[in-house]
Amino acid sequence: MSDSSAPKHVLVPIDGSPQSERALDFALTFEDAKITLLTVIDPVDVDPLTRGYQSPTGVPGMVGYSEEWYEGVLNDADELHERLRERADDPDRVEGTEVVFGRPTRRICGYVADHDIDHVVMGAHGRTGITRVLLGNTAESVVRRSPANVTVIR
Repeated sequence: MSDSSAPKHVLVPIDGSPQSERALDFALTFEDAKITLLTVIDPVDVDPLTRGYQSPTGVPGMVGYSEEWYEGVLNDADELHERLRERADDPDRVEGTEVVFGRPTRRICGYVADHDIDHVVMGAHGRTGITRVLLGNTAESVVRRSPANVTVIR
């Protein structure tokens, strides 16, 4: 894809799910695009990167309030980014990785606006019905609010 409509800078939000890894695989098909991985950790969420996540101290629940928890999730996110960078045929294709704290939709859309991103590729978790209503849907919210094009991978 070397035409002028091809993305130049693609953001891939990564949360450790198979869907987000498939999103990275799709983003790598944009041959000339620079790719940035972004993990948003919501300190209110006890499950920031993987299902069943426990704080480094082993205390479930309000884990977002200890220094050990912050260090643990930052380390987990860095390891995830390094593993995914190596997944690319050329690890240099993934030019940037970043871990930020906050509400996922707000931080993803803010990152897009602040870093000249022209395309977002993200995974969908396929929540439906009452779960989607109660929990919200980050992918759907990013599609509605992002200043850049968004591709959602199931």
